[in-house]
Amino acid sequence: MKQLDKKTFYYTDKLNDEFSLNEIKDKTVSPKYVYYSRNPFAKIKHFFWNKIVAFPIAYLNAKIRFKWKLVNKKAFKSIKKTSYFIYGNHTQQFFDAGMAKIISPHEAYVMVNPENLHIKGIGWLVKRLGALPVPSNIEETKKFVKAVDEIVKDKKPILIYPEAHIWPYYTKIRPFVATSFRYPVKYNLPTFTFTNTYQKLKKSNKVQIVTYIDGPFYPNTNLPVKEQIQDLRDRIYNAMVERSKNSNYEVIEYLPKIIKEEDQPEINSNLNN
Repeated sequence: MKQLDKKTFYYTDKLNDEFSLNEIKDKTVSPKYVYYSRNPFAKIKHFFWNKIVAFPIAYLNAKIRFKWKLVNKKAFKSIKKTSYFIYGNHTQQFFDAGMAKIISPHEAYVMVNPENLHIKGIGWLVKRLGALPVPSNIEETKKFVKAVDEIVKDKKPILIYPEAHIWPYYTKIRPFVATSFRYPVKYNLPTFTFTNTYQKLKKSNKVQIVTYIDGPFYPNTNLPVKEQIQDLRDRIYNAMVERSKNSNYEVIEYLPKIIKEEDQPEINSNLNN
């Protein structure tokens, strides 16, 4: 991998460390938050914010800032009249917020951490774009589950970042748990991956994001449910790891933080998962 002028970030836990530039303390979801609505007026508003406002902004940001290129978008053509799930690596903030609007030919919803609703400057837009904040209590869980059920019934895709935390410009795939893969198994739906890679533009010191689409992947219904979830997670993870090898430009170097010897066993446990 070619290494130009770059920053260095130090991590202790690949699963839980967060390198977002925003320091957001509010992680609540308003009791009035509408996860999903079938109201015709709500659908018109959602179409306006997604297609008229968000799509051109996200597309222009991707093209102008990152010279963005999408590989294998035709993979989605194999899916007709059904919902599906999309999993991707989480390496940008604003760019990733727009991915659901520009990679899928269908109107996608995005599962997010609740703090995304409070990002300064764009939190209000995140809400209007159909964000599905991960629940933290029983009442939120009821609304969340109902919303996912209705989105699936309406044959719309749902995008998930299984890494959960943002590592800007990270060129590999971090380990992630299998929890979020219970959704395509529950509904027996196809799954796709998108992998953002960082590549050096020819005759330039600028970085280009090249996004690769893979899939569809289907749950292996010959396995017990728990094994289906893990099996799907593993196939998705391996596909993303292979695509990540196309990165050849490292803007930020991530290194394990040097820690005290007495803390080493616990940290090593986190890093090896």
